[in-house]
Amino acid sequence: MDIGVISDIHGDYRALERVLDRLDHQHHVSRILCAGDLIGRGPEQNRVVQLIRERNIQTVRGNHDEWSYDLSADNASYLKHLPLDWRGEFGEYAVYMCHGKPGNNMWGLYRDHISDTLLNMMLTSLRVNVLITGHTHVPLYAKVNQGCVINPGSIYTFKSVRATSHTYGVLRLPQMAFDLYDVTSNALTPLPFGNHHGNNHSNGKHPDER
Repeated sequence: MDIGVISDIHGDYRALERVLDRLDHQHHVSRILCAGDLIGRGPEQNRVVQLIRERNIQTVRGNHDEWSYDLSADNASYLKHLPLDWRGEFGEYAVYMCHGKPGNNMWGLYRDHISDTLLNMMLTSLRVNVLITGHTHVPLYAKVNQGCVINPGSIYTFKSVRATSHTYGVLRLPQMAFDLYDVTSNALTPLPFGNHHGNNHSNGKHPDER
C-alpha cells in the first residue's frame, strides 16, 4: 500500500494542486495524509483549506493553523476543529501523525539531534509502527527497530524568510520505505535524504515559530 504524505503547505495552492495530481495519477496512492500548517505566508489560504476539505484529506492542526489569516468562517471553523494528532491503521500497521512532535505542535524533530534509541522509545510509547511529523520543513526518514519516523518536508514553493525543501513523500507499506519527491521538478525520481536543510536550529524551533 502506498500512502501520500504532505505537510506545511502554507497557502501555496498551486503547489498543493500539483502534488495532489501527482499522488492521484502518477503515484496512484491509496490515501493521502497531511501533517498540518495549511496556512501562513502563501497568497491562497482559503483555496488551500477548501481543497483539503473537498478532498477529505486527513489532516492535523499545525501551529499556523491556529490563526485565521482572513479565512472564510467555514474554513476558520474547520481549522479550529482539526485534531492535534491522529491515529490510523493500514492493515496490520499503526500510524500516528502530528505536526511537530507528539504532544506539541510548536517543536520539531531533527534526525541529527535524536538517537535511534529515543525514536524506538517514541514508537513503543505510542504503540505504532509509523510516526509522521512536519513543522521543520526538513525531510526526515529514520528506519529503526520498531518501525519508522518520517517527515515529508514542505511543499511551499514561494520565496520566504527561511529555507524550505519543496518536497512531499510516499510511504510504502509493508516495506516501511519512504520516498521523497521534488514539487518543482517534472522528474519522479526519489530524492536522497539529507540534502534539504531548511533552517536546522538545534532547539527544534525557528525564531518565527515555524
